[in-house]
Amino acid sequence: MTVYNPAINALTVDVEDYFHVAAFDKTINAADWDALPQRVERNTDILLQHFSDHNATATFFILGWVAKRYPSLVQRIHNAGHEVASHGFSHAKATSQTPEQFLQDISSAKQLLQSIIGTEVIGYRAPSFSIGKTNQWAFAALQQAGYVYSSSTYPVIHDLYGTPDWPQKPYQRPEGIWEYPMPVWNKLGKQLPIAGGGYFRLLPYWLSKKGIDGFLAQSDTPYMFYFHPWEIDPEQPRIANASVKSKFRHYTNLGRMEAKLLRLLNDYQWRSVRDVYKL
Repeated sequence: MTVYNPAINALTVDVEDYFHVAAFDKTINAADWDALPQRVERNTDILLQHFSDHNATATFFILGWVAKRYPSLVQRIHNAGHEVASHGFSHAKATSQTPEQFLQDISSAKQLLQSIIGTEVIGYRAPSFSIGKTNQWAFAALQQAGYVYSSSTYPVIHDLYGTPDWPQKPYQRPEGIWEYPMPVWNKLGKQLPIAGGGYFRLLPYWLSKKGIDGFLAQSDTPYMFYFHPWEIDPEQPRIANASVKSKFRHYTNLGRMEAKLLRLLNDYQWRSVRDVYKL
């Protein structure tokens, strides 16, 4: 059994731009991405500076689409001592792809990232935590592509994703891949989402911190936090024809996120997935 340092938590960033998000899938055509104002490099560089200021290292799950256009950004992430990992290439949900398409997507992303940084990429996170009961074949594809671990499941109930009856702690799949699920706080008979992302933006900081501390008090495994570079960017272009629900999820509290993130960096110690889980 692996013994973890209880004071060190895993910091993760899903590196994609504002127009890649699943909430805008029905609004923005992928063929139009190149024509849109791009903000991901600027926002990620801001994060790199914040992490440096707080002696924090992270795992950056980088979209292949982004890496192809900003290879120097990938190199800066690597040179700063962070872990470069894969978010796939096209930001297609794993549930929307055939096994052959999925293998091609994750393989091309891995190969591109490795060609930029000159070292092996071992980690993967599926867009929208889109590995579940209906596509467990994805783990075999990850093993075939040469990945060592995944962080692609979230044991909560959600309208877009969720594996509430799957393990809440790190475990090795029969295919050989290690899965590091997003953390939940077991409270009042419910599995509460406390891993970051939209919930962290929407909720007051004190409540998020209470959830993190509650998880740490009841768990013998590290806490893992995730978010996206676009979440610290209130000046990003607005997608006018998106649904009201999508707009609420995407734009609420963008102006408050950066300050909340700085509090989080102050309150806890952060390292990459590879370091925290001793991979």
